[in-house]
Amino acid sequence: MTTTSRWRSARTYLGVALIVVWGLAPFYWMVVTAFRDLQFTFDPTPWPTHVTLDNFRTVFDTSRNHFGRSLLNSVFIGGVVTAIGLVVGVFTAYAMARLRFPGKNAILAVILAASMFPGVALVTPLFQLFRNIGWYGSYQAMIIPDISFVLPLTIYTLTAFFREMPWELEEAARIDGATKRQAFTKIMLPLAAPGVVTTAILAFIAAWNEFLIASQLSNDKSQPVTVAIASFNGTQPHVEPYTAVMAAGTVVTIPLILMVLAFQRRIVDGLTAGGVKG
Repeated sequence: MTTTSRWRSARTYLGVALIVVWGLAPFYWMVVTAFRDLQFTFDPTPWPTHVTLDNFRTVFDTSRNHFGRSLLNSVFIGGVVTAIGLVVGVFTAYAMARLRFPGKNAILAVILAASMFPGVALVTPLFQLFRNIGWYGSYQAMIIPDISFVLPLTIYTLTAFFREMPWELEEAARIDGATKRQAFTKIMLPLAAPGVVTTAILAFIAAWNEFLIASQLSNDKSQPVTVAIASFNGTQPHVEPYTAVMAAGTVVTIPLILMVLAFQRRIVDGLTAGGVKG
């Protein structure tokens, strides 16, 4: 290996290291603060000191907060949004990739344009609408807007994935006597599993992290964790519970990390599928 190639490799590894540190440093500091005693909240020591579990007890203290219920609300809302988004997204993406009909590109452009619409512009009309029909504070008041936010992501991602799939397998199944439905469910859909899993994870994370709409349309019983964390009450009045907020953030982030780690192989397969053509 020449000096030039070694220098290029060193620069590459250095750049990767900087990106990793830049991305993980906030999470690391959140975890350190989550385990730190309240009296030492602003201790600048970069490693764990004054370790305690009191912050996590405060998070799940039902007399002060309703974090546990909000956690279940987020799981329910994210699960429903992901399921509906995938069902609609899979069939829509399959049609966009497989069928030929007038205005297909225009429809895809409209779907993508919907994802660029600012969410803050929807808060007031949605608030008024759901107030009028009696849905304010209900789960459907948060699920329906989240679905509209998730669908462009699922449709666009799955359309790009379906376009790169070998359609000869579907045609072979049709020749062997399979119906269109059987060819799709038994041949194409299993092959699309990496892309579907990747899209499901991205959709769930998007619904899990949504705050703007939920902060205006939820109440104490239906609020997700993002809203619950923003309304935390500490053990002392007039004192911002930073350590409790960090502890709640740690609890909320861990399921996402575990989910990504559990499906990391499928995520990589889904993101790289179609990148190399044979």
